[in-house]
Amino acid sequence: MSPRKPSTKDLTKEMIINEAHKQFITKDFHQVSMRSIAKELGCSHGAIYYHFKNKAEIFYAIVSDYFSELNNTLDENMNGPEDHNIKLLNVFVGYMAFGLNNQSQYELMFIMRDSEIDGLSQEAANLSYEKFAQAVQCLSRKELLISDIHSTFIALHGFVTHYRHYVKNYEEAKEAVDIHAKFLIKALTHIESSSSKKI
Repeated sequence: MSPRKPSTKDLTKEMIINEAHKQFITKDFHQVSMRSIAKELGCSHGAIYYHFKNKAEIFYAIVSDYFSELNNTLDENMNGPEDHNIKLLNVFVGYMAFGLNNQSQYELMFIMRDSEIDGLSQEAANLSYEKFAQAVQCLSRKELLISDIHSTFIALHGFVTHYRHYVKNYEEAKEAVDIHAKFLIKALTHIESSSSKKI
């Protein structure tokens, strides 16, 4: 016997988000529609409009949750050992581990581009990046240039995009992650040393 489909009254935002999430990580954004989500849930697409005004709003709800998880990872690593270099190392490792452990989600957050959702997802991405930038600056001994922090972020992002689909998760790339994180620490330390010599 097939499971009972939800009635309009029983339908919840969580049910819609869960189904939409399954479709967004397996199909192109334009292949997912309010009708395709409704079809899998066994309800009318009008019932979905009761909870969300459009597909982009559903996508944003999903992506916002991912960014919250990434931001929580950053907070956890900031609350680690007293040594700032170790904290910074943990921030870098934590970022890469998140990306490799959540590859489909990471693609939706940072890689997928579509005019319909770029504005919404970019807002969440910018807030998350600002949190990252503040953490890096806070853990550095000297004032860093905005470009230095941005280049560090791009180096982390590049690592995740390079290894995604080649490894299943962080554990499979753990050694490479550690080497890359330590390399970035050295690069930032060199920048700080160069800055202090100019003063």
